Amino acid sequence: MKIVPVILSGGSGTRLWPLSRQQYPKQFLNLISNHSMFQETLLRLNGVTGLSNPIIICNTNHRFLVAEQLNQIGFENSSILIEPIGRNTAPAITAAAMYSISNFEDKDSIMLVLSADHVINDVKEFHKTVNLAKDQAINGRLVTFGIVPNSPNTGYGYINYSNELSSEIFEVNKFVEKPDKKTAEIYLKDGSYFWNSGMFMFHPEVFLKDMSMDSMEIVNNVRESLENANHDLDFIRLEEKAFKSSPSISIDYALLEKSNNVVVVKLDAGWSDIGSWQSLYEISKKDNDGNVLKGDVITEDTFDSYIDSKSHIVATVGVSNLVIIDTPDATLIASKDKAHEVQKIVNKLKNIDREEHLINRKVFRPWGWYDSIESGENFQVKRLHVKPGAKLSLQKHFKRAEHWVVIDGQASVTNGEDNLILNKGESTYIPIGVKHSLENKTSKNLEIIEVQSGSYLGEDDIVRFEDIYGRVN
Repeated sequence: MKIVPVILSGGSGTRLWPLSRQQYPKQFLNLISNHSMFQETLLRLNGVTGLSNPIIICNTNHRFLVAEQLNQIGFENSSILIEPIGRNTAPAITAAAMYSISNFEDKDSIMLVLSADHVINDVKEFHKTVNLAKDQAINGRLVTFGIVPNSPNTGYGYINYSNELSSEIFEVNKFVEKPDKKTAEIYLKDGSYFWNSGMFMFHPEVFLKDMSMDSMEIVNNVRESLENANHDLDFIRLEEKAFKSSPSISIDYALLEKSNNVVVVKLDAGWSDIGSWQSLYEISKKDNDGNVLKGDVITEDTFDSYIDSKSHIVATVGVSNLVIIDTPDATLIASKDKAHEVQKIVNKLKNIDREEHLINRKVFRPWGWYDSIESGENFQVKRLHVKPGAKLSLQKHFKRAEHWVVIDGQASVTNGEDNLILNKGESTYIPIGVKHSLENKTSKNLEIIEVQSGSYLGEDDIVRFEDIYGRVN
């Protein structure tokens, strides 16, 4: 009997701004190791018996990030379902369950639903708990994983349990919303509460049967959306109209709180969801002064702080209990115990139409990335990094001209009617309205300096005519 991992990776991670942003959220960042949290979620499954190819659920903006990061760790046969709009976990998991039944040969497969942004330190204990949950799922139960609490945390929902089925498996009494501090302290002292991890395990047919009794509207809309899905390259795009018609609701509200068929398996494996800079500090390795220092950082008389700077030097003197996150286009300085309120800054950026909440200065594309080095009135300078074998779309712009200078590698360029080979130090000018494309046909990286000039330099001034990544207008 196979286990089908279902990875939910649609979050925005605003509480880890400015590293995490809407277009490149925390699950795709290397926060705790040389792999992203998304990659770690998959890699820690190595050693689980009977593992099947995973199903990934993401939004359209992250699809190429997902594909690239899967490729980096050797997951070449994954199924990537693209949500046209975020509708919370119930519709997403329903889509995965239906897809699993219709596309996997082993009809007895069990789904293991995981979030892409969790940390689990004790992998062996996690595997042991998955096997316990699998046995319950085989017997037709809906299984959730409960985290043994070690503090009165107000950032998590709680699960009240009773009726011990074994030393590590319990029946669920009720799910509880995130409590205030006083209530959380009562829960911790009571000893019959787990943190709600947001991880689940069940047979997809059992799940859909129970969903049909409690949330038929979700089932019907998601089924219609999946039946009319569009297969785009390696992606399965769920049809928008039907999916959007589904209620936006979590799996807890839609099903688990209503069901008498739920059990909770205790998980005590060093779990965290890294929901804030404070929680990331707590699980990170600290120096003798209690500091977590990443990048180009020099400290003097500095204690108990989290400092990250990868763009230039950050120096501190005589401070403590701070979070300092320096990026090329934004810097956060916050008291560590107030850093969770960074979401208020993100909301202010949205309200005044700033882009710093949305994108990083360095923007990833399926062909590589670009870094916006400098900009001013009627001009912008970018550094383009094009991967071996990658190609930008055949495109044109209505309001800007571009000048490309090769600084490393070899570029194959289409510029109007001309096909050019440009080597290091060579350049070409592309007037407004001229069709153009850029390709790296070599086995080495290609680096380009692009100077844009014109009355409007927004990314939406683009018409694509041909594109190997399916992005034609």
